Amino acid sequence: MLVALAHLLIGPAPGALGMAMAGYLVGVTLATVSLRRDYPHASLGFCNLVTLGRLVMVCALLAPLIAPGSVRAIIALASVALILDGLDGWLARRQGCESEFGARFDMEVDAALGMILALNAWVAGAVGPVVLLLGLPRYGFAAAAWRWPWIACALPERFGRKVVCVLQIVALIALQLPAMLPTMAGLPAVAILVAALVALAWSFGRDLLWLWQNRS
Repeated sequence: MLVALAHLLIGPAPGALGMAMAGYLVGVTLATVSLRRDYPHASLGFCNLVTLGRLVMVCALLAPLIAPGSVRAIIALASVALILDGLDGWLARRQGCESEFGARFDMEVDAALGMILALNAWVAGAVGPVVLLLGLPRYGFAAAAWRWPWIACALPERFGRKVVCVLQIVALIALQLPAMLPTMAGLPAVAILVAALVALAWSFGRDLLWLWQNRS
């Protein structure tokens, strides 16, 4: 499935297809280690299979970083990955398969989707390297936790955080359009980028403030 999706994006390009496969193998290996360590249920559940399918789509989006791809196909695949994001959590609650592993797996796939879409927008020349700021917050947050352990503490559930995550991916999908529609270049792209950055800064800033106030 991964090879088929990547081929749909870029056509026959062995190096790019290999990169997509390598990304998938890394993702699956990390997920398997986490699964064996702390997954509490006997069945993997459809929820985690959906997240695994989303991982396949995200890794397929690595291919256009190496070989020119169809912008329409990139947008379509990223949109499907985003739409399915709401399904895995619903299935987990429906099947009684909620777990810390599932939530973390879903979050990391979301973060990877954001980072890879940001890289695609930059490589395509749709916007400048500043677009990478839309893909980096999750990884910057994780890196900071190595220096300040209180950042790694559990956060309360917040609907606003989920909304901002969706807006981030929607903005990154929209920022693929300037490569296909010249009218999207310039001011419209900048407006989308700035709005998404402001939303991310608000969300991560609020979480950091809560963690700081509740550090032990």
